[in-house]
Amino acid sequence: MSTATPAAAEPKTYLNYIGGEWKPSVSGQTFDNINPARRSHLIGRFQRSDVADVHAAIKAAEAAFPTWKALPAPMRGDIILKAALILERDRDRIAAQMTQEMGKPLKETQGDLQTAIDFGKYVAGEGRRAEGEVVPSAIPDKMCLTVRQPLGVVGIITPWNFPMAIPAWKTFPALLAGNTVVLKPASDTPLSSVALVEALIEAGIPTGVLNLVTGPGGTLGDALVTDPRVAMISLTGSTEVGKRVAELCGRDLRRCSLELGGKNAVIVMDDANLAEAVAAVSWAGFGTTGQCCTATSRVIVHEKVAQAFAEKLAAAAEKLRIGDGLLPETDMGPLVNQGRVAAVHEYTEIGKAEGATLVTGGRPLAEGVLAEGAFYAPTVFTNVKPEMRIAQEEIFGPVVSIIPVRDYEEAIRVANSTMYGLSCAIFSESARTVQRAMRDINAGLIYINAGTTGAEPHLPFGGTKQSGNGHRELGHKAVEEFSETKTIFISYPQVG
Repeated sequence: MSTATPAAAEPKTYLNYIGGEWKPSVSGQTFDNINPARRSHLIGRFQRSDVADVHAAIKAAEAAFPTWKALPAPMRGDIILKAALILERDRDRIAAQMTQEMGKPLKETQGDLQTAIDFGKYVAGEGRRAEGEVVPSAIPDKMCLTVRQPLGVVGIITPWNFPMAIPAWKTFPALLAGNTVVLKPASDTPLSSVALVEALIEAGIPTGVLNLVTGPGGTLGDALVTDPRVAMISLTGSTEVGKRVAELCGRDLRRCSLELGGKNAVIVMDDANLAEAVAAVSWAGFGTTGQCCTATSRVIVHEKVAQAFAEKLAAAAEKLRIGDGLLPETDMGPLVNQGRVAAVHEYTEIGKAEGATLVTGGRPLAEGVLAEGAFYAPTVFTNVKPEMRIAQEEIFGPVVSIIPVRDYEEAIRVANSTMYGLSCAIFSESARTVQRAMRDINAGLIYINAGTTGAEPHLPFGGTKQSGNGHRELGHKAVEEFSETKTIFISYPQVG
């Protein structure tokens, strides 16, 4: 009897979805999707699309637009609701796939997916809400009203850190508003977007309304952003990339919605509950391995409690169990790829060179079962000065910098001292202090006695300064972002 080990199954090759068909790329090339917790695990092969594929997707979306636009909004909402229920039905399978391709623990990918499900249910109902207003005219026998109309073809470019939530919270409202879509997901996490597209196909999305192309962000992104047939670009990514997209769209005044970086702070006053603050920072700083645009990367602590806070946070960081996100005991998974390990470690070296005190972590983890993955130790710096690079630049990894301050006024100055304004939090038992902070903090999201992460689907999401360009995602505002206001004047004077 043979005892040979069976050959591993050939990994599946996934196709683009263009004009209602799954198609290979014109280039004929593919790229590998690798599990960041285990480099030997090839999840699948995806199309390395080129400009010709993008043009085909845009052509299909453009052709489908008139019919989709004419479909009543409640019927568009019904399709989105069905898709959300399909995602809910397949939640366990999809969440496991997301953990394998992105790395974060299963409980986090389940939350990522649940956000998409909840928002799909929410935004489906927006199809039955009033889309405009009727207002009185200053002229007799005249009516004035506004309605919303879709823009046309929308290009959606999404990141890898929330591979289901972000594609869903862009695609669902864009479709509900009556637009057609070309979706370009991050190359590190294309399988999650395939699952989203499959759900919408099963829900009955018509041919050409939704199109998916995978491949290199620079080539495909530029093709989407510069094509005059694309009426709007919605991007979540780095501030650097966002500026380029804004520049390209600005050349012909096309709309772009940009959700960009953050350098999010938690302020801990001397009257704060330290246990609650430490627990919140540990989750918001090291959850998603720090790869979250709202992750806590700065903790601005009153000098009276700075040492105690640093000791407690370091202890919490050292207790975190690092490993494969599919294992139930894992608290923190890998970074998304080996390139991110090198980038995060470079900031650790920068922090030490700047004179910050490394309390714990600060190194890649490659021992034993972690050897195959892109793991990095949860890292805490203290005695950080506000002007240091580790306190100003987005690291996008499990690195938290503790900045001591003398009083509330200094805490607010430091919190507002970066180019970003996405998310900020404060811990204090004083109602006066909390009320002042709500007024004084310059950020799009403010949390009181909680960490800097955790969006709710029915509330607007977005930042100030260089964290975005003023648009908001989620909530009822999301549909407005993907539509245009049309003002109508109706005169009915009496004849004779």
